[in-house]
Order: sequence, then C-alpha cells, then structure tokens
Amino acid sequence: MQGMKHILCPTCTAVNRVDDARLAQAVCGKCAKPLAGAQVLHLDGPLLDALLAKDDLPLLVDFWAPWCGPCKMMAPAFEEAARRLAPGVRLGKVDTEANPALGARFGVQSIPTLVLFRNGVEVGRLSGARPAGDIVTWTLGALR
Repeated sequence: MQGMKHILCPTCTAVNRVDDARLAQAVCGKCAKPLAGAQVLHLDGPLLDALLAKDDLPLLVDFWAPWCGPCKMMAPAFEEAARRLAPGVRLGKVDTEANPALGARFGVQSIPTLVLFRNGVEVGRLSGARPAGDIVTWTLGALR
C-alpha cells in the first residue's frame, strides 16, 4: 500500500507498519513508545544493524568521540537538525570510543563524520563539524 512504511521501534526493536501521514504521532504497537520522534538515537552495533536492515526511514549517523572538541561543538547543531528533519529522517550517534569496530566497519577516518543511509545503503558522507542548517540542507540534498 502506498504511503506505508516499516518503522523499527528504537526502544524494543519491533517493526511497525505506519502510514506516512501518521508518522509524527506513531507509537510502537508493542511497547507504546514513540517511533519517529526528533530525539537523537544513541546507536550500538545491534541497533544500527537493525535500523539499516528493517527500517524504511533514512538514517543520518554522526560518528563522534567524547574527547573530540569539534564533535562536542557540533552536538547541539546535530540535535537541532534532528528536530528539523523529524519525522522523515532519523538521526543517531555512534561513539567511536565505545564502539571502535563500527567506526572501522564504516571506514570512518576522521571525526566528526556524518554518514547518510537510505534503505540500508550509504548515500552520502560529510566530514567535519557543521551548523544545523548545513546538516539539514546537505541531508535533504543527498536524499533527492
């Protein structure tokens, strides 16, 4: 059916079918938590893999580390971008200090690095700290 998406619950990882028109208000049928809010997700390997494999929303991932000054400076801008891009795009962060294998797996050479995925496939990459407006503009442009 046109307009329906498979949306993975970031809390319990249940897959839900949601109409595009109701995405902003949708809650998980299993745990009743919001499905596609404006919050930035903190991603580990299993959650990232599940989102890439089972979720129909584009996913923008910020690969960062707690010791990285530019990463910390960009954090509020990334949160603002999440608010502006919701509910049609998910935003998540991977702490490369806590999850070095994920940074290596995706070939992250420097941080912060933004990697945009659609249908589980990388469609864009941007390195360096950016303001919220640039993150939103780049993301929307890469998804056209």
